[in-house]
Amino acid sequence: MPRMSRQLADGLIYHVINRGNDKQVVFRKKSDYEVFLELMGMARERYPLKVFAYCLMPNHFHFVASQDGDISLSSWIQWLMTTHVRRYNRHYERSGHLWQGRFKSFPVQDDEHLLVLMRYVEGNPVRSGLVSTARDWQWSSHGENTGAVPRNLTDVAPRVLPENWTRYVDVPWTTSGLDCVRECVNRQAPFGSDVWRAKISREFNLESTIRPRGRPRK
Repeated sequence: MPRMSRQLADGLIYHVINRGNDKQVVFRKKSDYEVFLELMGMARERYPLKVFAYCLMPNHFHFVASQDGDISLSSWIQWLMTTHVRRYNRHYERSGHLWQGRFKSFPVQDDEHLLVLMRYVEGNPVRSGLVSTARDWQWSSHGENTGAVPRNLTDVAPRVLPENWTRYVDVPWTTSGLDCVRECVNRQAPFGSDVWRAKISREFNLESTIRPRGRPRK
């Protein structure tokens, strides 16, 4: 499967994910999370793009952010990851790779699909059994998106969130709904309506990410 171009398109919203090398635990203790969030703030000062949701998990992270004009999402992520690795290696007196290569990303349609994706990101700790409700995981954007804490690392989403955002995020997923999002994560495929997915795939040479798997029928 071809890699998605890191010259991401202006005006689109992207889901970004990266995992620890060999899926190793990256955030071992509270201060590891705190340092990464501090660096997120520094990255936003350097590259003031819009971040609508994020979640730090023990061995990976998620962001939902937009690419706007001269503000490069790729530069933001690369600066954050590179700076974090330097600090992390110095702190733990280690060397070598920490993250699993280049980050993965895919565009998401700016409609109800954006809300579904934000729900997926902030609900990750609940699905993983780390907490029983998204509001109890302090290493995500959930507190900012519910108004429980002041906005510091995120921006107001371009779509109005459901009135009870926590309840919306905590609702158990259907198997088909979860598989749909995970398919986009694994294949770096656009997430949206069929018409929108086809349009974006043609525009950015991503047709292979939405084709059915397996050999074509004869």
